[in-house]
Amino acid sequence: MAHFASAYCNINTYPVTKNFFRITDSYSAISLNSALQTHRCPKKIFESCKLRQQKPSIFRATATPTSKEIEKNPLSGSFQGDPSSKSKKVMIIGGDGYCGWATALHLSNKGYEVAIVDNLVRRLFDHQLGLESLTPITSIQNRIQRWKSIAGRTIQLYIGDICDFEFLSEAFKSFDPESVVHFGEQRSAPFSMIDRSRAVYTQHNNVIGTLNVLFAIKEFSEECHLVKLGTMGEYGTPNIDIEEGYITITHNGRTDTLPYPKQASSFYHLSKVHDSHNIAFTCKAWGIRATDLNQGVVYGVRTDETEMHEELCNRFDYDGVFGTALNRFCVQAAVGHPLTVYGKGGQTRGYLDIRDTVQCVELAIANPAKPGEFRVFNQFTEQFSVNDLAKLVTNAGKKIGLDVQTISVPNPRVEAEEHYYNAKHTKLIELGLQPHLLSDSLLDSVLNFAIKFKDRVDAAQIMPTVSWKKIGAKPRTVSV
Repeated sequence: MAHFASAYCNINTYPVTKNFFRITDSYSAISLNSALQTHRCPKKIFESCKLRQQKPSIFRATATPTSKEIEKNPLSGSFQGDPSSKSKKVMIIGGDGYCGWATALHLSNKGYEVAIVDNLVRRLFDHQLGLESLTPITSIQNRIQRWKSIAGRTIQLYIGDICDFEFLSEAFKSFDPESVVHFGEQRSAPFSMIDRSRAVYTQHNNVIGTLNVLFAIKEFSEECHLVKLGTMGEYGTPNIDIEEGYITITHNGRTDTLPYPKQASSFYHLSKVHDSHNIAFTCKAWGIRATDLNQGVVYGVRTDETEMHEELCNRFDYDGVFGTALNRFCVQAAVGHPLTVYGKGGQTRGYLDIRDTVQCVELAIANPAKPGEFRVFNQFTEQFSVNDLAKLVTNAGKKIGLDVQTISVPNPRVEAEEHYYNAKHTKLIELGLQPHLLSDSLLDSVLNFAIKFKDRVDAAQIMPTVSWKKIGAKPRTVSV
């Protein structure tokens, strides 16, 4: 843990402009101090990391592509897509994360002017819990420099915590976004159920952060379009069809169209419900334009842009806290671990390829909501049960010589293990989404990707360690 303190608390700063400082390979003071306080780091480490609060930090990549890199990569130095989109300025909050990084590169490659806002706390969580991405991922600064050298495109970087409104305000005034894509939330249901402090952190970070974004739009960029990542988990598993955001009902002879009922199943999912209510209210009260993308479970790791160089590679979580079902199954199959089906395995959800995540975000930006409109899109392409996924991975594994077994493990969650599930998802298709459906070739690709990095797998992180009913029973953490 001493290494962690030195690696993330040795901040070297120097002025870039009157209002900004450059911070290299570090967290901003306020985000780091907040995270350490929330997660009860020992006093001696917290004191050693106590830094003066700073203005928003900005990092600009300045490298230029070499002739060899341009020759190797035909996309280098050129815009992809509609030239009319070149002037669009998109701020991506949470751009260092799994969905955010892929989206930032995709939009930059399409000609958008992109800025990433991130407090880098997701990397801190890995250190805390002893976790590591299956893929080696470099620092956000190195990522941005590499992208500049390959594609000839600059991505601005603001390191700080959106729960600090002063930081967020300065970032908004500096970049002046036309669209804000908000991925900047603690996104794991198991993480939010570890203990009281993680539950409180999740709700505070997610709800207050989103409120700050709404106020920043109101005060500094009223025409800005908010594209907010929600979750299909807001709906739960009702015994009726799930509509896209709204449902028309008749009661006692009167008919109205109302927000679809929410049945969240964790403190994380509840934070998303609170976000949706706050966004809907501010659209009505302030005329904000917003699109809520209720996303299903994302799988895969590669996009066109992340494949350009190993330093652009995305993170790939396989553990029981941050790993999603299909990604986890592929890693388990690659290392010869039985696939871990929770309970009866009938839990059914919507799924989509990460290539479709970036495509959906682009479609939402290119077709913005009207002032005062709160749109809800269900963002997924197919529905699978856990048992369905296990069968698909088993069959795909056999084709490449893997002996894939399946075991049923006690379900750590409180959820229906067999249920009706039929969710509508037509709005993004109508806007032009061209889905990458789960195929044998895609499964083969993900399995081979997992095999390539299987030496990095920590088998101790595969089984679930967080119980919904026994909240407070902490998982293994790094010793201090």
